[in-house]
Amino acid sequence: MAMRAPMQEVASISERPDMSSSLDIPSSQTLKAEARNLREHRARAGQPMTHSAALESVARSHGYRDWNTARAALPDRSAVPFQPGMRLRGFYLEQPFTGLLIGVQILSGLRHLKVTVQFDEPVNVTPNLMFAAHRTRVTATVDARGFSPALRGNGQPQMRLMGE
Repeated sequence: MAMRAPMQEVASISERPDMSSSLDIPSSQTLKAEARNLREHRARAGQPMTHSAALESVARSHGYRDWNTARAALPDRSAVPFQPGMRLRGFYLEQPFTGLLIGVQILSGLRHLKVTVQFDEPVNVTPNLMFAAHRTRVTATVDARGFSPALRGNGQPQMRLMGE
């Protein structure tokens, strides 16, 4: 069974940007995405790390002894199409974006997901060019295809997600 990591190893993971996990078991793909994000975050902070070190660190943060133990215990992919740590592209209020999925919550009925996306670049959410309202992080409800059930006045979904 999985072993908990020593405190000093868990503390190093706290450098990651805030990410909340979904209610299902993470997949190996989810942990790999978290490792990529950890490496990018550390590189920006001037503390580069190897991909294998990032995999080991992420595995320990999820309670596994090491990456090989985590890989053996986890499925390749999760049944939930969107997982924290995923890189995304899509449209929010018809404006294109790229970003990081930092939170997923399965809503009652298991038909919709509440997602929180951190945009790489702020997105202007106003249609009027005379006034700008930029958002860097949004939370929206989407279905398994990544389409928001809430529609804009023109019939387009408020959010459309696609994997990067």
